[in-house]
Amino acid sequence: MLGLTLLRALRTQRPPRLVETAPVRRVPLSASRWLSPPSWTCPVRTLRLSTAFCAGHNKWSKVKHIKGPKDEARGKMISKFGMMIRIAVKEGGSNPELNINLANLVEQCRSKNIPKASIDAAIKNAEKAKPASQHMFEARGPGGCALLIETLTDNNTRTHQEIKRLLTKKRGTLSDGARHNFIQMGVVTAPAEDVSAEKALEMAIEAGAEDVQETEDEEEKLQLKFVCAVSDLNKVRGSLEGLGLHITSAGLEFVTRNHSCLDQEQMEAASSLIEALTDLPDVVRVWDNIQADS
Repeated sequence: MLGLTLLRALRTQRPPRLVETAPVRRVPLSASRWLSPPSWTCPVRTLRLSTAFCAGHNKWSKVKHIKGPKDEARGKMISKFGMMIRIAVKEGGSNPELNINLANLVEQCRSKNIPKASIDAAIKNAEKAKPASQHMFEARGPGGCALLIETLTDNNTRTHQEIKRLLTKKRGTLSDGARHNFIQMGVVTAPAEDVSAEKALEMAIEAGAEDVQETEDEEEKLQLKFVCAVSDLNKVRGSLEGLGLHITSAGLEFVTRNHSCLDQEQMEAASSLIEALTDLPDVVRVWDNIQADS
């Protein structure tokens, strides 16, 4: 009996089964990303590159090609308003309540969403600015169109040379007598949305304006320009506000007496010239008498 028990005990005490295991390979962390994973490693989830991960690059491309030019144009606009404020302060002082031209400019700046701090800084800088002179250059552009170029400069000789050089390069020339194609008038501007041509004409007659024109602003939004005598500017503006119009600007402008009709090629050349003139640092505004040839 004892032998049978001993035999059973020996059968149950079998040696453990040896299991072959793959050797463990240790790779330094710094080098692991350069080595191809061996066949014994665990599965790795594949990362798929999608457009969502590239959004940063695409967004910057859009900012660079769309927002960039808009920011540049806005910067130029603010600079030109600064020059006009400087002229207004020089002519009538720095208090908008006593200087109607300055008050109108301040209102235009607000309608363009220029910050109040920037407007106040422009007025303060205008008071401290070194002396500068205004000058109006008369010129002819492509197709014989008339141009008035208003400048504010501390060096008339330099400005004259820059304008003359640019006109020569862009098929234009300085020309005395171009001013006879313009007359200075009061102009009140308001958005044209929800106002028909007939309604705009009725408003112009009731307010005492001499004419009303439908144009586009720099953002290609339709606007109405009510033209009146210089002495009637404030009266016309007040009447239009009483009729429910939201006034975006009111001031003096040079309005065309005689139009120059240009074909497509001449229009493109004239547009390039006017844009280049406007970009000159001493140029405040450029008026033209261009009309598209129908």
